[in-house]
Amino acid sequence: MSSSRARIAIIGGGPAGLTLGLLLHKRGIPFIIFELRQKPTDEQLAKPSGMLDLHEESGLAAIRECGLYDQFLMLTGDCAEAQKVSDMDGNILYTDEGELSERPEISRHALTKLLSSHLPAEAVKWGHKLLSATSSTTPSGTETELDFGPHGKQAYDLVVGADGAWSQVRSLLTDVKPHYSGTQSITATVRQVTAKYPRLAALVGRGSFSALGLRHGVMSQRGPEDSARIYLFLTTADERFAASSGLDGGTAAAAKDLLLDDDTLLGRWGPALKELVAVACDEESADNPGAAVDIKPLYTLPIGTTWEHRAGATLIGDAAHLMCPWAGEGVNLAMWDSLLLASAISKAYEAAGQAAASFQGALDPLMKDFEVEMVARTKEKAEETNSNGQMLFGEDGAKAFAEFFLQVYGHLVGAPDRGDVQQRPDDI
Repeated sequence: MSSSRARIAIIGGGPAGLTLGLLLHKRGIPFIIFELRQKPTDEQLAKPSGMLDLHEESGLAAIRECGLYDQFLMLTGDCAEAQKVSDMDGNILYTDEGELSERPEISRHALTKLLSSHLPAEAVKWGHKLLSATSSTTPSGTETELDFGPHGKQAYDLVVGADGAWSQVRSLLTDVKPHYSGTQSITATVRQVTAKYPRLAALVGRGSFSALGLRHGVMSQRGPEDSARIYLFLTTADERFAASSGLDGGTAAAAKDLLLDDDTLLGRWGPALKELVAVACDEESADNPGAAVDIKPLYTLPIGTTWEHRAGATLIGDAAHLMCPWAGEGVNLAMWDSLLLASAISKAYEAAGQAAASFQGALDPLMKDFEVEMVARTKEKAEETNSNGQMLFGEDGAKAFAEFFLQVYGHLVGAPDRGDVQQRPDDI
């Protein structure tokens, strides 16, 4: 098959898929992105969402290669790079204003809009659920047939699985599946937090806030609409905790009593953090009447997950190396994958065009090298993530996390008020 017949499908329209698509578009290489979700409206993309901090060697490098760095910077004002660490009683053990951080924060929605707005409308097929992927050998190479149910079946020379934790494309390459991490996550949002709840706004600060204790966590990130997005991380061996606890299907407001009264959850936490959780639950239900509480188990792939290389298919992002968010590496690794894979595809496409040779044949050795490098690179980050999780959700995670920041930053700044003196919630 020549480069003119290189049929490329990217499964998944998250940061990995959109970044890869945009990099290929800039190089004039045809592709199609298939995304399960319907196309989000501008109104939906303006709503508060999780914040993502992009790192210089990975996420930011991809943004620069896309030619979007200046536009990206204009979207990073909602969440400062500041950090605060608190124990479960609200005592502030560490705080900074992000002076030494070089990891600007952008909302997930803003990043989606930034990337997708620079793609041709026809490049993304929204509302397409991949039911199965089947590879076969043809006289010209390996062909993968994708079954989109009512949208029909289509064949491609290269299929890139950017389809997340429960990737359909992964089943082409390996039978390894994610396993439960031992942590449940609950998410709620408080809009206009400064005006409505100035004390809570002061508690969580302008950036990221982490309260830790008894193997649980209450964390916050500031975001659009002067919001505070609150995350509860609960350590439990019960993968089906949402159902067994009775929280599944109920509202966030209905969940707060169980969360705050049960001593195995947040019942032993102090009043400042309990107030933050109660307000977040009530505000979430007020904004979304009748909506079920956003609770989910967190999953991870085994560290160093690999697969036997197969021509015509590969994985990037969470589909390849799903991990918990304890090091902020997920989106960065995904965009780094896209950056490196786009380079390999571009080289193969150019080589096939010049030699009138097979695109797949030119790509295959490059893709093998890409996969080997990706596994090695992401294994290191997965080990770091696992280590961070053990630190954060130990019996005294707050003390361990504060000491971590002081070791990393304290000696560089030399500021005595960056954690040497505890600050109680009443002092805020």
